[in-house]
Amino acid sequence: MRGAARSSLAVGQPGLSRRQLLAALALAPGLRALAAEPDEFRGIYPIVATPYRDDGKVDLQTLAKEVRFLDRAGVHGIVWPQLASEYALLTFEERIAGAEAIIKASEGLRPKVVIGVQAADTETAVRYAEHAKSIGPDAIIALPPRKGRQTEFDLDAVARYYGAVAEAGGLPMFMQAIGNMSVEFVARMVREIPNLHFVKDEAGHTLTRLTEFAELEGTDRPVAFTGGHGRTLIEEMARGSAGTMPAASWVDLYVKVWDLWHAGQRSDAMEMFSKALLLITRASAHGLPALAYVLHLRGVFPNWKVRTTSARELDRHAREQLEATLEFVRPHLTA
Repeated sequence: MRGAARSSLAVGQPGLSRRQLLAALALAPGLRALAAEPDEFRGIYPIVATPYRDDGKVDLQTLAKEVRFLDRAGVHGIVWPQLASEYALLTFEERIAGAEAIIKASEGLRPKVVIGVQAADTETAVRYAEHAKSIGPDAIIALPPRKGRQTEFDLDAVARYYGAVAEAGGLPMFMQAIGNMSVEFVARMVREIPNLHFVKDEAGHTLTRLTEFAELEGTDRPVAFTGGHGRTLIEEMARGSAGTMPAASWVDLYVKVWDLWHAGQRSDAMEMFSKALLLITRASAHGLPALAYVLHLRGVFPNWKVRTTSARELDRHAREQLEATLEFVRPHLTA
């Protein structure tokens, strides 16, 4: 249904695509609320991995291929570029080109598209948000401005940053909570910023915070997504999470867990989740190269290059274990 709407929805003229509509609505403040409702955003929204050519440049053709792969896997949305996309190691020009490639590749497909607009400073993040507004994703997302692995933030400065980025983007917005961004701070942002509806929460204890979010009153309550490889997905769903943003490499398994759970097939959901956990532990042990290697094994990536210099190299034993685990769960994969 949504894919058809994306390719045929018209406003004032025939043939206006959903992307063109969203861009137009983002430019018209009085109409922004029509672009998407917060309760439309639910489910599995993987973080799209960034592929690289053999010469080290971003592989835009493979990035588009990954978008189509994720659509076949049944995901509800896609997100790029975030931490698992190595956003901090991409140039401004690469992020602009990548966002445009993802928007183009997603035309006519089902998943919602969320574009990351974070930066180390407000001015640059605003530029990313303005560009996103011009190409019309379904939403934007931003980490706070940070240096390295910074976890302690001046929250008043972060609030000003989110206010500026949200205004520049205009579209529905996720904030990614990390470090000392408390539940109360998230509630403040949702209350004060009209188009900031969502949080991807990776600050503190995920399960406790989901319950705290659910207990917030009306306009303070965010639509709460999680991250962390979805390690506690079953309990997250039991506590009312709106969705999760895992890695893309075996996302079909997360989709099946989500769909089974919400169809009331709780035992089947737990059985399927046990398959996902086998790969989650591999990712925890080997990091980003493991995610890229699985996408390579699945025929999506031509290699398993990453830019993160601190990443552990995948030795023969690691590759063999990833291959064996993938073969074990392969009957449950759909893409």
